[in-house]
Amino acid sequence: MNLREMIQVPGEWMRGNGPEAEIVISSRVRLARNVRGFHFITRMEEAERAACEAHIHKQIDEAGIAQPGSYFSLLDLDAMERKLLVERHLISKEHEDASHPRGVAVSSDESVSVMVNEEDHIRLQVLQSGFQLQDAWKLCSKIDDELEARLDYSFSPQLGYLTACPTNVGTGIRVSVMLHLPALVLTRHIEKVFQAVSKINLAVRGLYGEGTEASGHFYQISNQVTLGRSEPEIVTNVETVIPTIVRYEHEARQTLLSKDRKRLEDRVWRAFGMLKYAQLLPSDEAMMLLSFVRMGVHLGLLRDLTLRDVNELFIFTQPAHLQKLAGTPLEPQDRDMRRAAYVREKLGKLAM
Repeated sequence: MNLREMIQVPGEWMRGNGPEAEIVISSRVRLARNVRGFHFITRMEEAERAACEAHIHKQIDEAGIAQPGSYFSLLDLDAMERKLLVERHLISKEHEDASHPRGVAVSSDESVSVMVNEEDHIRLQVLQSGFQLQDAWKLCSKIDDELEARLDYSFSPQLGYLTACPTNVGTGIRVSVMLHLPALVLTRHIEKVFQAVSKINLAVRGLYGEGTEASGHFYQISNQVTLGRSEPEIVTNVETVIPTIVRYEHEARQTLLSKDRKRLEDRVWRAFGMLKYAQLLPSDEAMMLLSFVRMGVHLGLLRDLTLRDVNELFIFTQPAHLQKLAGTPLEPQDRDMRRAAYVREKLGKLAM
């Protein structure tokens, strides 16, 4: 798989057909690991960083985690290509912005990615569509075992897996679920949800994780504690909370339908109309409009679209995707024009 092939199809997590997919966009499990014999990334000289990447890359290839040609050295990619990988949630923004030798291995369906030389030597990620935390954890654990059989991980009997950031020490696990919560925002109950999850040591982050803001009513709920509990316990802790948030969002959507249906219909159809006829469409506005359309699809207010259709519009209207599809860098206004044209074309084919 190469980037040209990748841009033509959505990743596994965008399918929109996993459990609770109308609200749960994706489930993610990520493990941070370091290899004994190498310094932490921030303490490495350039030559050691290159040697570390080459060593881990070789073991990834020999373990068959990604198909041949599906390892990308980020030094060989331009800024737009690196941004595309961020938009597809295959690498972090920190991995994108760094300048040292680093890379990422990606499975053919994009459900697995292994970042090499990010903050830690290895950031292994499994991403599944909908609410599938247990499946994501099982696959992540299996791949971690395959890598650990080939790599000597830095591990302390007292502290567990040693990581560059103290907040990851122990299990090194981050469990997160991306949720689409427009009704809780509209009914002004979203802050209550945030306060409740923070009391049980869970964090709320934006679309692209730590340090990012919510966009299009998308929020990530993830664990904060990695030390003192086992990986299955942490997965279960996050998994137990999500159904309650999903239920609250369902109830909020039904409340809007029953008590303020005309205003809800107006908001959904107005968003659809703006998307279908806009000539200029900034990224943030597109995200917000698509958010309302996505909720309208779930509630049966828009019947010619599917969740997958809307999910694909979310990803393919991101700046790097638009420019990669265009085959050339675009100035901001040109991107807004092309985004609007792309959405008009897609909605014209999908929603007759």
